Amino acid sequence: MTAVDPHDVPLAERDLDALVPAWLEWSEVADELGVTVAKVRTMIREHELAAAVPRPGAGQRVPADFLQDGLVVKGLPGLLTVLHDQHFDDRECIAWIFTDENLPGRPIDALRENRGSEVKRRAQSLGF
Repeated sequence: MTAVDPHDVPLAERDLDALVPAWLEWSEVADELGVTVAKVRTMIREHELAAAVPRPGAGQRVPADFLQDGLVVKGLPGLLTVLHDQHFDDRECIAWIFTDENLPGRPIDALRENRGSEVKRRAQSLGF
């Protein structure tokens, strides 16, 4: 049996629970950001954050790495907007952000290290 290269699996079908090391429930995100759960819902709807169901029966969660020092990681909302403009849904956005494709490391690592401009350029080139 031949092993499947994870990069050959479409983004929407990737195992998010395997890609993302830690997940937060919306109430945990609200506590960390000092906002209400309703505000977290709004942030997800407006693409300031992304949420997905990491495994069957889990309910929607937000990757813990999307938050840093009590704030949304710098550059994440802009990146999510670019990816949504490329017709990605939240699940595909999360998969792309946590997959090591072309950057040295995963896009989320670059964002957390304040190297977001290269990540955004890569995302903008996806449509070409």
